Amino acid sequence: MTMTVHLARLLVLAVIFVNGWTDAPNAIATAVGSGALTFRRGVWLAAACNFAGAALACLCFPAVADTMGELVSFSDPGSAAAALNAALLAIVLWAVSAWRFGLPTSESHALLAGLSGGALALGAGAAQLSAGAWLRALAWLALSLPAGVAAGRLFRRAITGRVRRAAAWQRYAAALTALLHGVQDGQKFLALLLLTDGLDGEQSSSRLALALLTAGVMALGTALGGRPIVEKVGSELASLSPADGLAADLGAGAVLLVCSALGLPASTTHAKVSAVCGAGRGADKRVMAQMAGAWVLTFPACGGMAFLLTKIMIG
Repeated sequence: MTMTVHLARLLVLAVIFVNGWTDAPNAIATAVGSGALTFRRGVWLAAACNFAGAALACLCFPAVADTMGELVSFSDPGSAAAALNAALLAIVLWAVSAWRFGLPTSESHALLAGLSGGALALGAGAAQLSAGAWLRALAWLALSLPAGVAAGRLFRRAITGRVRRAAAWQRYAAALTALLHGVQDGQKFLALLLLTDGLDGEQSSSRLALALLTAGVMALGTALGGRPIVEKVGSELASLSPADGLAADLGAGAVLLVCSALGLPASTTHAKVSAVCGAGRGADKRVMAQMAGAWVLTFPACGGMAFLLTKIMIG
C-alpha cells in the first residue's frame, strides 16, 4: 500500500512537470510568434510567472482545487491509489505523444478522462463519480472555446489602431497569461496532491507546502521549454501582428481570470488557442483540424488507457 501511494505521489509530480513542459508554453506562444519575445526569454518569463500563479492561487483562488477534488470519491485507499496511478500514467503518455507532434493538448481534459476511466474500472462499490461536479467542470472546459474566440475578437477590435508599442505591452500580457495558467492548472494538480497526501489516512503536509511544491515542479517543466508547441500556436495557427498577439493574450487572460475567480476549472490550452483564432487573421484550417482532432481523442484515449491500466493494477 505504501509503495502504491508513493508511486501515486511521484506520478502526480510527473504530470505537473509535463503540464509545465507542454501546456504552459501556450502562454508565451503569441509573444514569441510576433517577435515581442525571444523563445528563451519567453520560457524564463513563463516559468517565473507560472511559479507565482501556482503559489498564490492557494491563497487567492482555492475554489478551483476544491471543485476538482469533488469529481470522484473512493471508499478504499488501495483501490484509489491504483486508479490514480493509472489515470496519471495515461495523462503523461498522452501529453508526451501529442508534444511529439507539436500539438497542445488539454491536461485538464486528460485529467477528467483519466480519473473517470480509473473510477469506472473500479466499479460503483469502490469509486463514485460526482455527476454534478463532473458536468460542471466539463461544461466550463467546453465553454472556454467560444469564450476565447469572442474575447480575442473583442480585444482586437478594441486595441487595433489605438495601442502604441503593442510588442512591449505584449510582454506584460504574456506574463499575465502565464500567471493565470499557474493559477488554473496549479490548483487542478494541487487537488491531486491533496488527494494522494490523504491516502495513508491523514494529511501529512500543509496545503501551502503542497502548493509551493506544485509551483516549483511546474516552473521546472516550463523552464525546459516546449518549442514545438510554441511554434505551432504562435506561428503556424494564424498570422499575428503584435497587436493581434496582444489581443489574443488579453482574451485568453480574461477567460482564465473570470473562471478562476468563480472557482471553475477552465482549459488554458482551449482558452489560448481559441483566443488566437479570434484575434488572428487567416487561421490555418489544417492546423486547427490537427488540434481539434487531438482534443476530441483526449477523452477516449486517456479514459481508455486509465481503465485498462487500472484493471491490470487491481487484477
